[in-house]
Amino acid sequence: MGSTAVGDLKGAVSGVHFSGFRLGETGQSVSEVEQHIAASKNGKQPFVIGVGGGASSGKTTVCDMIIEQLHDQRVVLVNQDSFYHNLTPEELKRVNEYNFDHPDAFDTEQLLCILKKLKHGQAVDIPKYDFKSYKNDVFPARRVNPSDVIILGGILVFHDPRVRDLMNMKIFVDADADVRLARRIRRDTVEKGRDAGMVLDQYARFVKPAFEDFILPTKKFADIIIPRGGDNPVAIDLIVQHLRTKLGQHDLCKIYPNLVVIQSTFQIRGMHTIIRDSKTSTHDFIFYSDRLIRLVVEHGLGHLPFTEKQVTTPTGSVYIGVDFCKRLCGVSIIRSGESMENALRACCKGIKIGKILIHKGGDNVQQLIYEKLPTDISDRHVLLLDPILGTGNSAVEAISLLIKKGVSEANIIFLNLISAPQGVHAVCRCFPRVKIVTSEIEMGLNDRYRVIPGMGEFGDRYFGTDEDWNPNTK
Repeated sequence: MGSTAVGDLKGAVSGVHFSGFRLGETGQSVSEVEQHIAASKNGKQPFVIGVGGGASSGKTTVCDMIIEQLHDQRVVLVNQDSFYHNLTPEELKRVNEYNFDHPDAFDTEQLLCILKKLKHGQAVDIPKYDFKSYKNDVFPARRVNPSDVIILGGILVFHDPRVRDLMNMKIFVDADADVRLARRIRRDTVEKGRDAGMVLDQYARFVKPAFEDFILPTKKFADIIIPRGGDNPVAIDLIVQHLRTKLGQHDLCKIYPNLVVIQSTFQIRGMHTIIRDSKTSTHDFIFYSDRLIRLVVEHGLGHLPFTEKQVTTPTGSVYIGVDFCKRLCGVSIIRSGESMENALRACCKGIKIGKILIHKGGDNVQQLIYEKLPTDISDRHVLLLDPILGTGNSAVEAISLLIKKGVSEANIIFLNLISAPQGVHAVCRCFPRVKIVTSEIEMGLNDRYRVIPGMGEFGDRYFGTDEDWNPNTK
């Protein structure tokens, strides 16, 4: 398959976005979770998709359609065609007798090396094979940066078990032999200027036998088989929906069903990039923090109970909708949590907001200093506000107080911008019915219990009280 412009464009996006780490199935012990936290330092690995099938079966079209629909993800397309061996002078003299559809025609070791580097977040240089000189050093290599999704396409991508083991999803594009032959004749005569008789001779001598001997047997390794290739948009849509589910679901969510991580977009990543930058002014930090906080609050409100309600529109039609939960209040953990109050008030007119002050003493010990809560809080759903979930100790203390005040554990939704895995574990272990809504999961905590990569002391940055951090308050 040839390299496509859309693949190059997606692959050109630089930088690594880390949104978590890989955990096993549910029911892991604390030590197992901590081991995975330690192993997450290199970031979350990308989702690798293999797209195989016979020559001219529609693999490139399928890859392009997947990339097109995953427009809000960073996707890179790697073609197996880029890894053909350079032909020797002797092979060049008899190029018409060379079998390009045989597994030995590919430099699989180089392909493996490239894929492993991409999976570990490293930028790579992928060669561009020239089918006129049969060399891979005629054109400059294509620089490919780490991505969320890697699509590997080619006729024999499922042949080597080592390559298969690197894939998270394997797709086999199926098409009738007559269709593949017609497409091949059209492609080779028009795009490569070859004689139709030569194309048919090569098909009979190499392409058809190789398909039957090497390509068709790999069909059994496929997770998904797409009949008719690019002419099957329904299959592509189903695959993309599955991919979005996989990409949007953080690994911690598989362990804790009460954890909700907002699906990441370039807008959300861009705002995180700004507020995490130590050079960002106080004005910009507040502006983009408020935008993110509003998204988290709106998402959190979506998890409240509702009742069906019918209204009559100005056109006289009946609209069947829902009515918002009325018994609701917010509680901010002083002082960073107060930064989230304006967004909550903007979403919920006249909402009552309580406050809790917890002092962090030595050895990270928490002490309740002050609390002022609505007198009828036990009858309400509570949105607990704190932009950063670090160790989870303050959150556990605050939730414990709410429960002592008569609030049902299931009626508490904890809203924050970023969460450390240790904090998620601490809260979910103590309160499995409290829902956590966050926009990103961090790598973890350093030896000073600070969230990393983090965004510094949120309260100081938001309220402009840390002169050492930001001498240029605008």
